[in-house]
Amino acid sequence: MGDVVYVSKSRIERRQGPLRIAHLPGESQPVFFSVHGAIAEHYKIAPATLKESHASTIDYVISATAG
Repeated sequence: MGDVVYVSKSRIERRQGPLRIAHLPGESQPVFFSVHGAIAEHYKIAPATLKESHASTIDYVISATAG
């Protein structure tokens, strides 16, 4: 196996409920993750109870894969 080329240094803060804040390399501001719409319903979270609605981690994975 070859040498390690890159190690991502990320930090995730879990806030209330599904809200998470990611501190990622290359981003000057934190990235917010949560749930919304159908994803909230899937996890039995009433969308009206969410204090903040943000893209979910799966939204980012799909976007990164498609990019």
